[in-house]
Amino acid sequence: MSGLFPSVLTVSTLTRQIRSTFEKNFPPLWVEGEISNLRCPSSGHRYFTLKDQSSQIRAVLFRSQVERLKFALQDGLDVFVFGRLSVYEPRGDYQLLLEAVEPKGIGALQLAFVQLKAKLEAEGFFEASGKKVLPLYPQRIGLVTSSSGAAIHDLLTIIHRRWPLAQILIAPVPVQGEEAAGQIAKAIGTLNQIGELDVLIVGRGGGSLEDLWAFNEEIVVRAIASSRIPVVSAVGHESDVTLADLAADYRAPTPSAAAELVVPDCSTVRHHLGHQQVGLERSMRSLCVAWRGQVQELTGRLPEPRLVLGQFVQQVDELERQLYVKMEYWCRNLQVRLLRHQSTIWERNPLIDIRRQQLALIDRGIRLVRGMSGCILIKRHQSELWMSQLNQLSPLAVLARGYSIVHSQQSGKVVKQSTEVSVGESIRTRLHEGELICLVQRTHHST
Repeated sequence: MSGLFPSVLTVSTLTRQIRSTFEKNFPPLWVEGEISNLRCPSSGHRYFTLKDQSSQIRAVLFRSQVERLKFALQDGLDVFVFGRLSVYEPRGDYQLLLEAVEPKGIGALQLAFVQLKAKLEAEGFFEASGKKVLPLYPQRIGLVTSSSGAAIHDLLTIIHRRWPLAQILIAPVPVQGEEAAGQIAKAIGTLNQIGELDVLIVGRGGGSLEDLWAFNEEIVVRAIASSRIPVVSAVGHESDVTLADLAADYRAPTPSAAAELVVPDCSTVRHHLGHQQVGLERSMRSLCVAWRGQVQELTGRLPEPRLVLGQFVQQVDELERQLYVKMEYWCRNLQVRLLRHQSTIWERNPLIDIRRQQLALIDRGIRLVRGMSGCILIKRHQSELWMSQLNQLSPLAVLARGYSIVHSQQSGKVVKQSTEVSVGESIRTRLHEGELICLVQRTHHST
């Protein structure tokens, strides 16, 4: 058998020799074609067929190369691929082991921009309804940018000039390079955790698409969109539009424009406050005039205490007069009855009984008159006591002893406790004679 077939090879040997021949005789080369039958297993590698109108070849892009791609592979995408020709020995298939993939007709970064924009837009990251409102007068401002360069200088100069009251917290980050996107996203998250910031400015100066690419990375866009603090994006120049610009609550064409957008001009605010103060003073004067009229009207409706006391005195006198009339009537009626009984007794002539009854009646009458006199004195004393109590309860009597009644100028109500007024509030104090308009400078709460 060995004589008939002196050079018999096994399939594995033959396949190995073919592979060695391919790899030695075909240097790395560029191939143009369309991606089809793309497979993305959990290993991270990419397997697909590269085809044209009449032929096709298998291609493999290993995970380490996939991670360097700026765009996503997809079926139907025309590409240029660079790699070595090889053979997959278990199946005997020849294939391309790729080192690079570039989209045809459009740059890799531009394609990645379009793909990521479509993905994030479908998730609602760029919806106008989710944008947050910038504060009118920010007190604390966070800056996420490079610690060197024109951007940070412009931001600090303009903010300090326009709104020196603002406190600035700087999170220095690299704005280009492989680590830039992760550092920018981390800084945004850290500033959100710190809290107490009113607005964030994220940006850098101008540059090429490659220089600005960190602000097109998905991790940065998601960090901006999830920020609880309003974010202003200021990346590059006016013509540069990044995905960070689309995700931010506001986009400024330059860092300088971002600073002017975030903070007001203190001179303009001061001028506006001056106008507001004039209007407020005018309104306060009008309110004071109106309140003074209302107080005077309410004061006119209150009854005079002396008149009220006079009415009670008259009622007491009237009750006393009625009591005397009734007592006099009762005594006369009793006297008439006594005379009538006396006449009856004398007619019957019971001299002893008559004398005894007469003395008893006279004694009863005397005691009755004494009792009624005592009752009258008690009633008179009680009436005088009531009059004295009424005089003591009179507001005017209290004011005459040095006390005063305090009214709030704002609400018109009587102030009973120091906690019902605040420092700087106007109050009206009514004295025994006249009134005082006072300004509260300090309050003291009794314990």
